[in-house]
Amino acid sequence: MKKCAYFVIPAMLMAAACAPRIGSNDYSYSGVRQASNAFPCTVVSVRAVNVSSNDNSAGTLLGGIAGGVAGSTIGHGSSSHTLGAIGGAAAGMLIGNLAQDSMMQQNGYEYIVRTDNGQTFSVTQGTDTLLSAGQRCMFINGAESRVVPYY
Repeated sequence: MKKCAYFVIPAMLMAAACAPRIGSNDYSYSGVRQASNAFPCTVVSVRAVNVSSNDNSAGTLLGGIAGGVAGSTIGHGSSSHTLGAIGGAAAGMLIGNLAQDSMMQQNGYEYIVRTDNGQTFSVTQGTDTLLSAGQRCMFINGAESRVVPYY
């Protein structure tokens, strides 16, 4: 069982490192050097939201592998090793899925903004910058839209 910890702990740490950064100041490599439209606007409303992942496949896969390896060490004889591996893989997949789900959850804000030309948009982003209702800001509309303080 000790050997299992050598697989499970690094796998869970790698899954936690995969949590995307969703703040207004965070850009992915694909978003760099891409032209976006920027519109002066006003924040109409702000509300706190929870952001979660809809893809926990990495945690499920890593948990299944670690659980299968750990489960295969249970019992004596090939049939008990096989059953242990199957049961361990199933339990590991469930635990890995739940672990990744909890590690990927983040807090965010949903901003409703109205541009100066009268269009209204909703943008959800991380908590690195808090804007308030009535505040002037810039709505950056591109591959990864965001709302930032007016600059």
